[in-house]
Amino acid sequence: MKTNGGGGADDGTARPERQVPAVSRAIDILGLFLDGKGPRSVPEITAELGLPRSSAYELVQTLVAKRCLRPVDENVHRYQLGLHLFELGSSYIEGIDLAEQGGEVAREVVARCDETVHVAMLDGADVVYVVKADSSQAVRMVSAVGRRLPAHCTAVGKVLLAGLRDEEVARRYEQVTQWVRMTPGTIAGLDELLRELDVIRERGLAFDEFESNVDVRCVAAPVRDASGAVVAGLSISVPGQRSDQIDGELARLAAEAGRALSARLGHRDPGDVRTAAGGSNSW
Repeated sequence: MKTNGGGGADDGTARPERQVPAVSRAIDILGLFLDGKGPRSVPEITAELGLPRSSAYELVQTLVAKRCLRPVDENVHRYQLGLHLFELGSSYIEGIDLAEQGGEVAREVVARCDETVHVAMLDGADVVYVVKADSSQAVRMVSAVGRRLPAHCTAVGKVLLAGLRDEEVARRYEQVTQWVRMTPGTIAGLDELLRELDVIRERGLAFDEFESNVDVRCVAAPVRDASGAVVAGLSISVPGQRSDQIDGELARLAAEAGRALSARLGHRDPGDVRTAAGGSNSW
């Protein structure tokens, strides 16, 4: 039977890509260490993955030789992740383009909800929009990449400010003598802003309740890099006549998209290792 170049048969049935078992098992071993439980011994690895002990030992020794694992206690032969993985991860992070990755995620969000999506970064006390993916609907938010707005007026700006300590937020506003008010609902002082940021940190999302535009509501989620720092925000903007959607599905979608973009930047979601009793605060 003739097969195509991708490994599928000419009768249209898909076949799985061929894998090298030893490589697959080695990657499974490395994956065990992502749960935050610390070093492991070969017997523990054997038990968790169901591998023959001799195979697990040989794989671990190979990973040690390649600096992907390192021993931490020679008496009990426990291992943890090695420096080579850090080198590989650093090289991966250096090659990431926030605008490119943000654009891909933003377009995926628009495909699911057909509302306008932005990715923005903080510059002083302003936000600068670096990505925009437009809704196809006739009534939608008017904005542009490169546009700058006061951070305290927007959901995406507030979610970025919430990633800072209060002292840093205060420093960014110490020269402000008259706060910009884009609508009657705009926050108009530092004390009010700091109270709102506390709520955002607890909730994990920020909302713009017609604060930058009297006809638009927004919800925004933080985007983190590999270090855990908030480096961007992703927002979904909805015209007033559809604004009730913000409180349910769109809020969940924004949170999901923020995590997805964070993962592309190398961040590990705390939810991956959080216990059931650990709470929902992602800050």
